[in-house]
Amino acid sequence: MKRSTTKAALAAATGLALAAGMAACGGTNGADGGDAAETPKSDCAAYDQYGDLKGKSISVYTTFVDIEGASYEESFKPFSECTGATIKYEGSKSLTADVLGRIEAGAVADLVAFPQPGLLQQAIATGKVLEAPAAVAANVDQYWTASWRDYGSVDGKLYAAPLGASVKSLVWYSPSAFDQAGYSVPETWDELLDLTKRIADDGVAKPWCVGIADGDATGWVATDWVEDLVLRSAGPEVYDQWVAHEIPFNDPRIVDSLKEMSKITRDGAYVNAGIGDIQSIAATMWSDAGTPVMDGQCFLHRQASFYGGYFTDAGAKVAENGDIWAFYLPSSDPSTKPILGGGDFVAAFADRPEVVAFQTFLSSPEWANTKAKATEGGWTTANSGLEKGNLKSAVDQLAFGLLADPSAEFRFDGSDLMPGVIGADAFFKQMTSYFAEGKSEQAVADAIEAAWPK
Repeated sequence: MKRSTTKAALAAATGLALAAGMAACGGTNGADGGDAAETPKSDCAAYDQYGDLKGKSISVYTTFVDIEGASYEESFKPFSECTGATIKYEGSKSLTADVLGRIEAGAVADLVAFPQPGLLQQAIATGKVLEAPAAVAANVDQYWTASWRDYGSVDGKLYAAPLGASVKSLVWYSPSAFDQAGYSVPETWDELLDLTKRIADDGVAKPWCVGIADGDATGWVATDWVEDLVLRSAGPEVYDQWVAHEIPFNDPRIVDSLKEMSKITRDGAYVNAGIGDIQSIAATMWSDAGTPVMDGQCFLHRQASFYGGYFTDAGAKVAENGDIWAFYLPSSDPSTKPILGGGDFVAAFADRPEVVAFQTFLSSPEWANTKAKATEGGWTTANSGLEKGNLKSAVDQLAFGLLADPSAEFRFDGSDLMPGVIGADAFFKQMTSYFAEGKSEQAVADAIEAAWPK
């Protein structure tokens, strides 16, 4: 899995609020069960549909640990307290490495939250993942767009409902710096290029700061840039064909998208503000690359919604009227809104009534709103039943607004959908060479195509 899809945990705040749903249920016991008889029935009316599950147990396996994992456990408490069920939660960053082995050994949890569609598809291919129950399918059809349903489906059959989500198509900036310089947020890609040139011409600072270093995962930030530009230059349909290798990686339209990206990222007048030259992009830690925006060393930094946590940790107020804010990375056609992002999908390996009930709850607006109330920041969802105001972080609200926009065309991170030898290896390495060695767009695309499994 691309490192960027796990960074939401790093963006989470350092505190937790108790889920309002838990308080509404009136119980005091945790997700490990509790006495439903202590809960006033009227306060648990929304949970009547799930039945009396006292004495029943449901196991859940996710990648969410520490603060992030704790907020998930908090969000499960109302279900546990109102139905009497015990939720056995396990979070591990090793899920992507061991879940297929667990499935093979028959030792997998009742429910697994898969952090990427590619891994989910591998699990479905084992024949052990159960088709989603009718109630889950109904929730997905009502509260998510078709593209989200498709990522959890095979041959038209839904196996996994979406859970959380992140938005990567954002550009971070300083509202006060923009106001002082007289700059406006661009609404098209051409306007963004014009703004970039204007900032460079004004000479106060270089427009962009970029960094793609991340140890063994160096290069993933650059793959996000490419994916965003393929969506904007070639369009979502070509993006889908490219990710599925229905067209080669070095298709002219993909090479053209790389060249479009290079108008910003390979122009020495535009990068790498306060850090170094173009080559410095390959050596600059991704987590440090955006903070020069705070100091006025650069004006723009493209990174996902979870990056807001890094500005917050550095003491900045992240809000529309704060020190740092973000705008949507505009597309070439203002009538379209392609969004690059990531997310998680819940699949079942057991069909006991209590498992079906909890699986249905996780696909509901009730759970989404409870989760939002249990999280200080760093989480959102594409579930349209979420009430935006329940999200405590302004960035999460921004991301949700984009995801919930009916004109948005969401696409999952492309490298996470490609074979591992491409998405987490050749693509990373070639994009690193693109900056570190000045390798051409055509040479990069050709090398990645040559590495594609035959």
